[in-house]
Amino acid sequence: MRLNSQKLKQAAQSAGVGVEELAAAVERTGLTGKQAEKAVRNWMAGRDHPRCKAADLARMAGVLGVQVKDIARFVSEVRYHRGSTQKARLVADMIRGKRFDQAEQILRFSPKRASVNVQKCLAAAFAEAEEFEANDPARLVVAEVHVEEGPQIKRFRPKDRGRAHPILKQTSHITIGLEERA
Repeated sequence: MRLNSQKLKQAAQSAGVGVEELAAAVERTGLTGKQAEKAVRNWMAGRDHPRCKAADLARMAGVLGVQVKDIARFVSEVRYHRGSTQKARLVADMIRGKRFDQAEQILRFSPKRASVNVQKCLAAAFAEAEEFEANDPARLVVAEVHVEEGPQIKRFRPKDRGRAHPILKQTSHITIGLEERA
């Protein structure tokens, strides 16, 4: 789960809550005083440093008078998918911006090999959304989908006259984020 900075700003403005009040609510071990205030300013600017934890989100939602699902993005990641980044991006582009139930149908009937892991990632993000009572599939939208390169698995194939040719097997990391929209 990650914080949606735009929704946090809007909720803070509508509730009339300042950075100092949010920082007071977020104070915890390792994040006190000025550090908490700096963290809240970073979160409002869209930077996730230090990482906003689920407990921090719950406290901020309590101060703002909203539910966690209103200021959060439910994110899941599949790491080390055995397939190239380019091929996985083709599948990711098919579901970007779609509703959850539409995206699930697209992936279920897609012949692409990467669609299996993208579907698992989507299901994990939905499970996290259900945990925070954002379980209406018609209101959940795929807000974030990106595929990044993972490490290459190096193998060698023996060839004639004692030579060896390298074989590079690609991996990729798939990230999907769901948001609840009206």
